[in-house]
Amino acid sequence: MTDLACLANELKSSMPALELRENESMRVHSSFKIGGPAALFALPSSLEETQALCAFLREKGVSPLIIGNGTNLLVTDEPLKRFVIQTIGLFGAKRTSETTVYVEAGMSLAKAATLCATYSLTGMEFAQGIPGTVGGGVFMNAGAYGGEMKQVLRSAAYLDQNCKTGIKAGKELDLSYRHSAFSDHGSVVLGCELLLQKGDPREINLRMKELGEKRRASQPLDMPSAGSTFKRPAQGYAAALIEQCGLKGYTVGGAQVSEKHAGFVVNRGGATFDDVRRLMEHIQKTVLAQTGIRLEPEVKIIEND
Repeated sequence: MTDLACLANELKSSMPALELRENESMRVHSSFKIGGPAALFALPSSLEETQALCAFLREKGVSPLIIGNGTNLLVTDEPLKRFVIQTIGLFGAKRTSETTVYVEAGMSLAKAATLCATYSLTGMEFAQGIPGTVGGGVFMNAGAYGGEMKQVLRSAAYLDQNCKTGIKAGKELDLSYRHSAFSDHGSVVLGCELLLQKGDPREINLRMKELGEKRRASQPLDMPSAGSTFKRPAQGYAAALIEQCGLKGYTVGGAQVSEKHAGFVVNRGGATFDDVRRLMEHIQKTVLAQTGIRLEPEVKIIEND
């Protein structure tokens, strides 16, 4: 196992400008508000710094955990013996043509949607209110209310497993429900180009307002969660199945199936990693027993190896 203390000293010497934190609480970097301290936590401020950091770690045999805003993570309460890289420092954007916009990975999808609206470009309205980052959105082909990244993603820039930059476009992106070409490999999404359409600013903003109101009315946004806990199964919807099985409001410790939207597991206060995981397992077992349908987590569970 790599000596992370020695690694930190080497990194401070070779990349002194890098923001590097030791024993950083993952609780503050997770929308669930759950998680123990990460041994090392870096916040690169540019694409070049990100590439240099990843190359350094590869040379040392360290596989980092890449996160954005931590909006779909459930992190162990134990000290996390990992090197975490958070990409929120990569938030640059520029209009590349009348109908295309390039956005770096660390910008939130909600801000990207607002940016596109300022250019009078339509297509990203579905992302209004989604707190995850553009990088995470590309990685998992994020979507909501009938829209998804697949509909607007023209290309994506990334670092491959050898820390070489590349671009995937079109069919190379292999986009499907909550999946992309990057989901299957250790690639780091750096940014993407969105292909949109010219639209009426008033209509775009009205649509975004409507979706925001719909989200606030139907989702437990006032409580810590990781959004949709389970992926949509081939048969039906996870929330409907969970509610059908009588699990709405079901509680384990501080974790609860939301009384407002059964597709969300929420932290009612003081929920632990184990509370949420045991609740998720209970949901899966109950739904499988009653309906024959196996729910697959959309939340990414982070533990020590």
